[in-house]
Amino acid sequence: MTFAKRVFTLAGVYGVLVLLPMLFLEEAVARRAPPAFTHPEFYYGFVGVALAWQLVFLLVGRDPARLRPVMLPAVLEKVVWGVGVCALYAQGRTGPFFLGGAVIDLLLAALFVVAWRRTRPAESRTDFNR
Repeated sequence: MTFAKRVFTLAGVYGVLVLLPMLFLEEAVARRAPPAFTHPEFYYGFVGVALAWQLVFLLVGRDPARLRPVMLPAVLEKVVWGVGVCALYAQGRTGPFFLGGAVIDLLLAALFVVAWRRTRPAESRTDFNR
């Protein structure tokens, strides 16, 4: 199994395991990181979009060469949240509850870059019947 397959599959499995329970834990998250959500649609929107990205990671893990161009937006997905949470933590606007996940996302972003660099692009196909 190639490096990219391992990294993206691991990231997708990890993400599903972390995010899926959040669909049922809105109240617990709000208690752990008050105040309670005034706009739950943002909470569920975040979880839903993040879960969709985990499926993208699992797809990339199945065929990294063919889906190599998707690796760069995947890096962005990890960096945006990771840097954002770190900035909020530095400003005292969020606590350590979210910081661990942000650091993991930044580590995964770095691994995604390494995977992108180590993955050769798939040969372009002109025959659509293959």
